[in-house]
Amino acid sequence: MIVRTEIEPSRRTVYLAGRFDAHEAPGFRTAVHPLVTSEHPVILMDLSQVAFLDSTALAELVRLQKQARAFGGEVVLVDPADAVRVILEITDLAELFTIRSAADGPS
Repeated sequence: MIVRTEIEPSRRTVYLAGRFDAHEAPGFRTAVHPLVTSEHPVILMDLSQVAFLDSTALAELVRLQKQARAFGGEVVLVDPADAVRVILEITDLAELFTIRSAADGPS
């Protein structure tokens, strides 16, 4: 999995690509969880290039959402790939996140 981050004054954006699974979870945790702070509690998570995610990846997203909400923010999922969207819907986790299109512009 490839993780790229953009840090701007008003927001943090994380771009993921490839497979997001148990093997990749520790690297995700190390790279992404420190980005959520009281000063920057909103994370835009671009999932448009994620081909697959497993239950460990879902747990990481939920853990990150809880962390963001503890600071009064949230994790916004941007353009999840079709396979990812289906998994989020089947597991009822889509309701836990705001899901939006990159075409909606910055937030």
